[in-house]
Amino acid sequence: MKTKIVQKQFRRKESKYIVDKKVFVQLEAELKEHMVADDYAKSSITNIYFDNDNFGMIQDAIAKKYGREKVRMRIYDTEPSENSQAFLEIKQKENKIGLKYRLTSTPLAVMNYVEKGLADHTITDEKVTSKLEVLRERYGTIKPKMYIYYDRVSFKGKEDRKIRVTVDQNLLYRDDYVDVKKGKFGRYLLDPDKVIMEIKVPEKHPAWLIALLEKYQIDKQSFSKYGNAYRLAQTSRGGEPYANAVI
Repeated sequence: MKTKIVQKQFRRKESKYIVDKKVFVQLEAELKEHMVADDYAKSSITNIYFDNDNFGMIQDAIAKKYGREKVRMRIYDTEPSENSQAFLEIKQKENKIGLKYRLTSTPLAVMNYVEKGLADHTITDEKVTSKLEVLRERYGTIKPKMYIYYDRVSFKGKEDRKIRVTVDQNLLYRDDYVDVKKGKFGRYLLDPDKVIMEIKVPEKHPAWLIALLEKYQIDKQSFSKYGNAYRLAQTSRGGEPYANAVI
């Protein structure tokens, strides 16, 4: 079982960029002049997003209501099992700052807690549990509604280790069989010839990073993995997609 060192709370500015893989190969060579591989440089990430039956939480997030919250379980094992380390995470935004709260548990314990309210000895973080209670009051019963998978490469700054760049590729989603034990499969969430690059900084981008973005003409874009998966799932099922499902 792969075990990650746990940071429980995050506060940072995040910006996303959709980059052609061929362009990123060139960019990566220059990034490495200023950055090194993160502690967990390569990972396979499985996410289960929780919502109510009507997808009320993601619709509110798209509409920029409340704190644009998302609740998810994240697992970093290549082949998740009931013994995998699992993170229950609640994400929200305040004044364009991304906040994330999480606790460490197992897939079974997380599912029992989110769906049934049954908490074992791992469900102890008061920040996470109190925020989840607020969301339950607002949305009612929440359950697994979306599976999203991708492969990630992570970098951190040589001088300022709080500067992080993550690159996600091979993104898959599905809104049926939303269970980590069902395996890795689904529809493409993004053109397989592109990657999502995300820059995470405490305050502002360093000058060298701004210069690289300008050199390769890479512009910031809004892209919510869950928001876009929801839109695509609605379209594939013949439903009306929520307009401009990006956050």
